[in-house]
Amino acid sequence: MRFVLRILKALALLVVLIIAAGTGWLVARPPELLRVGDGYAAKIVCSNVFIAGRDADDVLHDDVQAPGNPLLRLVRVSVERDSGRVTARFMGLFASSYALYRGSLGCTSVPDGNFEAAMNAVPFDAPAKMQASDAVWPQGEGSGNQPDAKIAAVLANARFAGPAMRAIVVVRDGRIVAEAYGRGFSAKTPLIGWSMTKTVNAAILGRLMLDGKVSFDDDHLMAQWKDDQRSRIKVSDLLGMESGLAFNEDYGSVADVTRMLYLDPDMVSLPANAPMEAAPGQRFRYSSGTAVLLSRIWMNKVGNAQAALSYPHDALFFPLGMSSAVFELDARGTFVGSSYLYATAHDWARFGQFLLQDGVWNGRRLLPEGFVGAMRTPTAASNGRYTQGQAWLAPGSSNAAFGLPEDTFWLTGHDGQSMAIVPSANLVVVRLGLTPGWLGYQPQALLKAVLGASPQSRVPQQQAGSERQVETQP
Repeated sequence: MRFVLRILKALALLVVLIIAAGTGWLVARPPELLRVGDGYAAKIVCSNVFIAGRDADDVLHDDVQAPGNPLLRLVRVSVERDSGRVTARFMGLFASSYALYRGSLGCTSVPDGNFEAAMNAVPFDAPAKMQASDAVWPQGEGSGNQPDAKIAAVLANARFAGPAMRAIVVVRDGRIVAEAYGRGFSAKTPLIGWSMTKTVNAAILGRLMLDGKVSFDDDHLMAQWKDDQRSRIKVSDLLGMESGLAFNEDYGSVADVTRMLYLDPDMVSLPANAPMEAAPGQRFRYSSGTAVLLSRIWMNKVGNAQAALSYPHDALFFPLGMSSAVFELDARGTFVGSSYLYATAHDWARFGQFLLQDGVWNGRRLLPEGFVGAMRTPTAASNGRYTQGQAWLAPGSSNAAFGLPEDTFWLTGHDGQSMAIVPSANLVVVRLGLTPGWLGYQPQALLKAVLGASPQSRVPQQQAGSERQVETQP
């Protein structure tokens, strides 16, 4: 009996030692996977609480834990509203990661915990937010929509709307003809576009092209590239995801993309220091790092740091009336052009209408002639799927497979974000939600149904609600 007791005591001691050792290891050297999970949780909760005004527990459950890795269900999050700080810890104890709210510039991931550096990188609450206009949409948020019962019925069909739909807006001939929202969401809720942000970021760069400050053919783009073959990478190579830079976009593991977004306070560092794996223009590699590089390039072209911070609003959001838009930056002050733009579904639709109108708004040309054309022109290296302007000709299956018009092009983003632009039908369809890819939802079916419920296709107007001549000056 005593022998058995001794064995049990020894086993108990061994278990205690293993637990203590494991705890010490998790505290001292938490695995990168846990740090990525906590970083993701902190950032998503921060943005949705402070930008969208949602409840932190709801965001943690619905946005972080429900659709993701099972380990995320063990993450605990605390929100300090006075300081704007959000902390996430695995099991409430390990792999601490942080996010920080910086006013109208939104939230940033602070993976190194250096809040002082993150606060000093950008001024709090700049640039100033604009107020929504009372004018009729798209110039404002006033009434003037033209409801279409047939299209509304399409949006009410769960098969077309898709699982966990949060917002759908259909714009035809420059007016909203149908919209639908998921429970807890409305036309006033800012929603993340994920990789749809890439196309907006490209348009911001296009504004600088109109000013003559950057061109498709510019090279020698980064200081790190001065003395090697990366100096030959052109802006056009980055826009078409053909830079030749190595980058792992696998979200199922700790890869370059998750390391950049949630482990590095300076998101430019990883893609800027990536090695070449092919000559520029020869290989397509979808890369969020590429979009962040484009952010840094156009910010450098703007001039001083303060002007760069206000440029997205001054150059694009203010002219388009995108009053809800919040474009977030990394902890060191670079816009996360790959992922982090929040806006209402109405404002996302404004951007789509802007592209439908070839970069013209209220009679004023804001993008160079041919720039939106590049967004519709496929690259050879992508086998005709991706375009020269950070957009897609088709997400997944081809447009032809669904019988969609040939001129359709797309913005798409993680977890089911999509925007279809169909010039021949004068149509924009925005669909936002939280719909993981493994659910198999395809937005082409929604677009096909909307087209089927619409009148015969029309020639697109140059400028919705305006008959003025197009001004060519920026």
